[in-house]
Amino acid sequence: MTFPKTLHLFCRVVDNYGDIGICWRFARQLQREHNIAVTLWVDDLRSFQRICPDVLTDVEEQQISGATIRHWRDQDGVFTTNDLADIVIEFFACDIPPGYITAMAECNPRPVWLNLEGLTAEEWVEGCHTLPSSHPRLPLTKHFFFPGFTEKTGGLLRESSLEEQRQQFQSDPKAMAEFLAQFGVTSAEMASTKVSLFCYPHAPITALFNACINGEQAITCLVPEGVAVESIQAFLGSEAKAGATFTRGALTVRVLPFVAQPDYDKLLWACDLNFVRGEDSWVRAQWAGKPFIWHIYPQDENLHHKKLRAFLQRYSPDIVSLTNFSLLWNGAEVAGAEGQIDWPALWSLFQADMPKIAHKSADWQQKMLANGDLTSNLLQFAVSLRSEAAKN
Repeated sequence: MTFPKTLHLFCRVVDNYGDIGICWRFARQLQREHNIAVTLWVDDLRSFQRICPDVLTDVEEQQISGATIRHWRDQDGVFTTNDLADIVIEFFACDIPPGYITAMAECNPRPVWLNLEGLTAEEWVEGCHTLPSSHPRLPLTKHFFFPGFTEKTGGLLRESSLEEQRQQFQSDPKAMAEFLAQFGVTSAEMASTKVSLFCYPHAPITALFNACINGEQAITCLVPEGVAVESIQAFLGSEAKAGATFTRGALTVRVLPFVAQPDYDKLLWACDLNFVRGEDSWVRAQWAGKPFIWHIYPQDENLHHKKLRAFLQRYSPDIVSLTNFSLLWNGAEVAGAEGQIDWPALWSLFQADMPKIAHKSADWQQKMLANGDLTSNLLQFAVSLRSEAAKN
């Protein structure tokens, strides 16, 4: 049996940058570290371009960093067995074209068909990881593959050189200062508490900013352009475009251009605290080994609060300030916190625990490293499925 050499990954962009961010990291790692020929089918090239400036938004097919990018316009199309790949992945339960599925059933051997699910810390994931699902009409079986935080899941997305790159960057103060200086960060701001802010528009940003303004510690907040625009403009008193900056009290806010993924990693590594959202930046914050606050993608009936609590219970059950701040940042209820939220007190308690949280972040990172990386684990599973199919 030969090792799989081709892979098709289908991605529908729901969370602006998070979905395509995950898929693009995954595609690049498959190509660079495992020599897999990847075709990434994407329905939203404009969002893709924000994290990868090389993307052209007006072409049907293009080559970037060794991967083929195809604009996924609709569910139409007739496919033959020559159009398919050894491994076919639906990201987060998106439906691939029916004609593609029909062609898969005609292949011999048939492609490995996987549904790469979203990341959650809930316990049920361990029981669902790698479960099969038979097609109702065709002789095809799809398997569910879950990223996760234990050895009974697929692990987290991580390039093999990421940890070495992080350590090298964080051990070089000059490199960090030069990186931030390109965004206008001054030497005085380098000495302040540096915070990156990536969140959804409904985050309680104004309340946080007011707490920072009146705090005793200087804060420099770095916000990518296009993030929570109304709240940022209200603070700036002007358009929230890249390069804009304003200082009020102890808080300085700087608007950064939206950067490519490698530079976003450096931003996380260079800051003392990272506010992140969705899944992609959340995972990268965990690999950064720095304190972070997660803004989870909202779901109906507040199901996202259940997912948030499940993660906090795994990550930091013993740090009350981190748990409470995370819950309130996401609009979730906190036991004993009735009525109006005292954000200055909440922020003060969180700041006091930052050294403890930083230690927790480093410990957590080591635990996650022990689970291997998502890409390698997924390929090992795909190989096992192909071996089993060959025997039958």
